[in-house]
Amino acid sequence: QAQLVESGGGLVQPGGSLRLSCAASGSISAINAMGWYRQAPGKQRELVARSSSGGITTYADSAKGRFTISRDIPKNTVYLQMNSLKPEDTAVYYCYARTAIAIRGQYEYWGQGTQVTVSS
Repeated sequence: QAQLVESGGGLVQPGGSLRLSCAASGSISAINAMGWYRQAPGKQRELVARSSSGGITTYADSAKGRFTISRDIPKNTVYLQMNSLKPEDTAVYYCYARTAIAIRGQYEYWGQGTQVTVSS
């Protein structure tokens, strides 16, 4: 029973666009931040973008100017619009959510990941 479900990954050509979506289940409440990480083969998982309470957004340097994170708070959904994609953007993208109140001792949640491949 997944608590964070990602969608929208796939194969795209360099310079193309892709929109990722992540929906949190109703079992996760009091979310105060959602975002996206990615992990390429042989590399550590890294933050791509994060959106937190107060409308604060954070982007990795590699994503600035190309990626846009947005949230539909009533639907507990976060999106990542990716434009001008480059081959180095190829990775598994993971959704995450953070809650203000721990639920059964847990306040951070992760999706299972969605593959993004940028190639000609």
